[in-house]
Parts: sequence; C-alpha cells; structure tokens
Amino acid sequence: MCGREGRYGPLKAFFNKPAGRRRNGMPREKERLDALDVALDNEMKEREFYLANAKRTSNPLGKEMFQQIADDELEHYERLKELHVQWEKNEAWPETLPLKVKGTAVKNVLDKVIKDQESMPPGDDDDLKALRAAIAFEAKGIEFYRHLSEIVSDPREKQFFELLSNIEQEHYTSLKETEELLTDPESWYRMKERHGFDGG
Repeated sequence: MCGREGRYGPLKAFFNKPAGRRRNGMPREKERLDALDVALDNEMKEREFYLANAKRTSNPLGKEMFQQIADDELEHYERLKELHVQWEKNEAWPETLPLKVKGTAVKNVLDKVIKDQESMPPGDDDDLKALRAAIAFEAKGIEFYRHLSEIVSDPREKQFFELLSNIEQEHYTSLKETEELLTDPESWYRMKERHGFDGG
C-alpha cells in the first residue's frame, strides 16, 4: 500500500501533457476512463488496507477510524464504478446518473470513541506506521481528485470530483488528529482541555 504514488504513474503523463494533445485543453474520453481506472484501483486497494488494519489493531480509536474510512472507500468505489460503466457506454457524463456520494462520518469517530473511553492507550508502532501511511494516501487522494476537477469542463464532473476531494480532506484531517492523540495522549488531552473539546 505504501506504493500509492506509483499507482498514479499512468496519469502523470496526462497531467503534464500539453493542452494541444487534448480536445480544447480538456481530457479526451479515453483519458477520463483511464483516470477512473486509477481511481477505482486506488479506492479498492485502500479499502483493503483500512480493513486489514481495523482487524489488526487493538486500539479502539484506530479500529473505529480505519473501519469508517474503509466504508467510505467502498462508497466511493461504487459511485466511481457506476460512472465508469456509463462513460464506457456513452462517452459522456451520463444524464441519468445522479450525483450522489454519501458524506463521511469520520470526524464524528474521534468524539464518539473518546466519550466511550475513560483513557486512550497510546498507539503501538504498527498503529502509527499505518496511520502515517494512510495520511500520505489521503493527501495524494485530495490532490488527485482536485486535479481531475480542474481539468474537466462539465460542471457536474467538477462538482463530483470536488466532493470526493473534500471527503479525502476530512479523512486526512481526522487521521492527523488520531496520529497526534495516539502519539502523545496526555498532551493531546491537555490541549483539548485548554481549548475545549468543541473548539471553543
């Protein structure tokens, strides 16, 4: 899983391709499908990564966080797959495909687990290694979907990929906070007590 950057390799040439090689500076239909193929591969491999770590870890926060993001990745995969099927048939944004991607509840996981736990055990080396790998994955996902939203012209495409980028951003933020908590629980709780758990 740490090779996610390599899975973006097929798109790097496209992102760097001169505008003259595209139709009106926009990606051709084949390149759209190539982008979706990469996205589908990433979403499924990341889901497998998150499920494996949810099963492996004994830390309650890590378990809940990994499971929630795994569920989100499956939702993304299913919506992207629907889009891929329609694009293969019509070579255009499908008029009948609703733009529906379920939002993520990942930012609620931290609050829920903390309320259920009297104290949070620190993460072990494997937990922290998995979290840092996941943070890197999500950072690249943010950029990947953001870039797709910038190079397409259809407003529906832009909205779709912007939404996916925003969800990846929520994953990234929640994983970073989880990493901080599991690295040094005492300092994290002191900081939250100073600022208030509601951010006030």
